[in-house]
Amino acid sequence: MKKSILLNYIDDVWNNKIFEKVEQYIDKQYTVYLDTDDPWEGKTISHQVFKERLRYSFDSFPDMHFEITSGIEDKNHVAVTWILTGKNTGLINGSQPTGKNIKTNGMTIYHFNNNMINGHTQVFEIVTVAKQLGFID
Repeated sequence: MKKSILLNYIDDVWNNKIFEKVEQYIDKQYTVYLDTDDPWEGKTISHQVFKERLRYSFDSFPDMHFEITSGIEDKNHVAVTWILTGKNTGLINGSQPTGKNIKTNGMTIYHFNNNMINGHTQVFEIVTVAKQLGFID
């Protein structure tokens, strides 16, 4: 049940950018427990701030897309592995767009309160992204 909710959320909100559906999936309070280079890491945010976070991500990679490669759920969590792709056409932390494509792997554990997503813990290959964008060798 929670896994199907999560897959619909990823598709609707992240892949299709339907911000109006945030309230359908996201609890009133959402905590970013761990997410490297996410300015909201360690913070609990509202729906409004969650949408700002989405815009921040899409400003750098408007065509960002997540392909879910596996998933498993328990009572209060759903863990998924994914492949992220996108082209950098906007600023990243103040750096000019590179126009380069990225492709990286990651894993996110989504936390649930009943059937609402109320946080996540995420790791991904940030060094791979930095190399693909030409920020490091």
